[in-house]
Amino acid sequence: MNKVVNLGLIQMSCTADVQVNFEKTLDYIKDAAARGAQVICTQELFKSLYFCQSENPGQFDLAEEVSQDSPTVQTLRKLAKDLQIVLIASLFEKRALGLYHNTAIVIDADGELLGKYRKMHIPDDPHYYEKFYFTPGDLGYKVFHTQYADIGVLICWDQWFPETARLLALQGAEIICIPTAIGYSQLEEGPTYAQAWQIVQRGHAVANACFLAAVNRVGFEADPSIALPASQGHPSGVGPNRESGIEFWGQSFVTDPDGSIVKLASKDQEEIVICPINLNMIEETKKLYSFPYRDRRIDSYQDLLKLYSD
Repeated sequence: MNKVVNLGLIQMSCTADVQVNFEKTLDYIKDAAARGAQVICTQELFKSLYFCQSENPGQFDLAEEVSQDSPTVQTLRKLAKDLQIVLIASLFEKRALGLYHNTAIVIDADGELLGKYRKMHIPDDPHYYEKFYFTPGDLGYKVFHTQYADIGVLICWDQWFPETARLLALQGAEIICIPTAIGYSQLEEGPTYAQAWQIVQRGHAVANACFLAAVNRVGFEADPSIALPASQGHPSGVGPNRESGIEFWGQSFVTDPDGSIVKLASKDQEEIVICPINLNMIEETKKLYSFPYRDRRIDSYQDLLKLYSD
C-alpha cells in the first residue's frame, strides 16, 4: 500500500515589512494546500529580512513570544486546522528579555501545536552574525509525530553536521525538514558552495534512509550597515551595495533515501514546490541496506563526544 505524502516548500523573497512578508507567506501556504500539499514548510525567519548580516540591538524588536496562544502561532494554528495541513514555520523567539532563539514550530493538521525546535548550531561568520542574536537551543533534537508523517526539524546551520540528522533518524524521522537562509556575498563563490550545500544534505538522506526537504529564500538582501551614496548611482541617495550583502540562492529541494533530488526549485524566483513522496521507500531502503542501523559500531564512537581527538 502506497503511503504518499505531498510536501509543500515555500521559497520566497522578503521585504522590510514584517506584515507584508507574513501575509504573503499565508497566501502561499493556502495556494500550496489548494494544490494538494499536506506538509508545508517555510524558509528560515520568513517574517523578516535576514537581519543577522549586522549586529544591531534594534533588531531584537522583531522577536516574539512563541507559545500556544501567541498571535502568530494562533494564526498559523487556525490556518493549519482549516486547511488540514501540517505546518513547519520558522520564527524569531523571544523567550525572555535578553534571551532569544531561532525557533521552528510544528503544527499538526488539527491545529494542535506539537512543539518547537530551537536551532542548536549558531554560526558567527561575515554576514551571518547569529551568535549576537540567538542562544543555542536547549530542547534537543526532536521528531514530531504528525497525522501525515514523522517529521524531524533542523534549521539552516544544523544541516552541515551529520550527527544532527542521525539523531533524528534514530528517533524514526521519515522526513527531515530544514528551514534555511543561505546564499553568498560574492557571486563568483556561489555555484561551488551551493553544490556543497546540496551534496551534504543528500548524504544525510542516504546515510539515514529518509527523505529530506531544504527550504531556502531568494533575492538579494543588502547589508543594512552599508549604503551607497547617490553619486554612485542610487537615485535616492542611499541604496543597497551589491558588493556587501547576501544573494540568497534559492534552489529549495527534496531528496529521497537514495540521495536523488526529486524536486528542485529555481535559483532566483519565488516558488511553491509541490512534491509527492512515497514513505514506503524508507522501509524498502532499510531492508536493502544495513548501514543505517545494523552495522553501526556504537561501541567505537566514544570520540564523537570530544570536540577534537588529539
